[in-house]
Amino acid sequence: MSQILEHWERSFNKLCDLLLNSLTADEHLSVELSGEQSHFMRLNNAKIRQSGTVIDGEVSLRLSHDRRTAIASLSFTGDLEVDSILALDALQDLRKELPQLPVDPYLVLPQNYGSSREIYAGQLLAPDKAPQAILPMVQDVDFTGIYAAGIIIRANGNSAGQRHWFATETFCLDYSMIAPSEKAVKATLAGQSWIPMQFQSQIEESKSQLQILDCPVKTIAPGRYRTYLAPAAIAEITTMFSWGAVSESSIRQGGSALAKLREGKTLSPLFTLRENFSRGTVPRFNTLGEVAPEEVPLIIKGELANTLVNARTAKEYGVTSNAANSSESLRAPEISKGTLTTREILKQLDTGLYLSNLHYLNWSDRPSGRITGMTRYACFWVEGGEIVAPIKDLRFDDSLYSFLGKNLEAVTDFQTFVADVDTYGGRALGGCQVPGMLIRDFTFTL
Repeated sequence: MSQILEHWERSFNKLCDLLLNSLTADEHLSVELSGEQSHFMRLNNAKIRQSGTVIDGEVSLRLSHDRRTAIASLSFTGDLEVDSILALDALQDLRKELPQLPVDPYLVLPQNYGSSREIYAGQLLAPDKAPQAILPMVQDVDFTGIYAAGIIIRANGNSAGQRHWFATETFCLDYSMIAPSEKAVKATLAGQSWIPMQFQSQIEESKSQLQILDCPVKTIAPGRYRTYLAPAAIAEITTMFSWGAVSESSIRQGGSALAKLREGKTLSPLFTLRENFSRGTVPRFNTLGEVAPEEVPLIIKGELANTLVNARTAKEYGVTSNAANSSESLRAPEISKGTLTTREILKQLDTGLYLSNLHYLNWSDRPSGRITGMTRYACFWVEGGEIVAPIKDLRFDDSLYSFLGKNLEAVTDFQTFVADVDTYGGRALGGCQVPGMLIRDFTFTL
């Protein structure tokens, strides 16, 4: 790994020591670091349009005193002299702000849950080798996307004596292939190791779908259809579980789409969802320094096993925290595999819709678990187990109690890691480890 890793860890620990030693006896402080060293390439029409390296860091201070909390963020340079001046000034500003804030009845003060240090080294392309590894395979297509790779860092220290350090090396290639008709195939390839054969296989699959996109478009009437949802589509649905579903506070406040599971309703026994931190794509500690178990079972064979609970919710409702993040959203979701093989997908689908991607998802009726959204990119009509035509975009509206319940017919025997490709303010961590799913009846409304 880069020398920046060792330098930043040493600088962060010294900055923490400086800040914590400056506290008064009745002050409590948490210090968080978010940083990266990333190589980015922007590609268009199978050519490099922009390439460079980004080194960026941010420190957040969370100061608590007299049942109040104030938060400030500042840049982290790794230069202790510079960072110390900025951080001590920010601490003074927080002290001035605190008396003006209301009392927090559910304030959670820093505690020492034990320290940790996790570093996941990857096998990434050297920046000067990346163009040659990617471009030759896509010279015959209109290939557009962003390649990002490098180290991502998260760290946490607090006045109770706890320290956490997490670093991982990852890459993500987020791309589209655009047909002459201006339709597109979209896909991502991500992980901790660049595997040429895996890249070649995915590019060949994308090119195969691209050829079909230039066939005449088939308009599908609203109705219920047998539908195969590829892993990228399932990943989009999985993100909805973070929007008022698996959160304990959301259930307690009446805003969870999974409330009926707590009342005894079940999903299909083919559906199992858990948080799995063992892949090393995200840290197990949250902003409070709590450390989650390596696995947190959420829905097991269709039955609700746990919700995500952070310390604040635990204090408010008298339950036990499992170290969820502040929003009690998914950080390392994994949906278990089934038995449907790749070769059997189209045969088992027979006649219906093959959906590679979904977008614009939202709850249309949260208490009923109804999700609405649109098909997007490479989505096809299938007849007799053969893809015959691309489809005009459709809107779906269906309940997860239906398509993940009685209508969930089969789950693939493979999973795909669908990375979070967000780079707004910094490269995002993590993603979804999900299979594909065959749905007996999926409802399309427009």
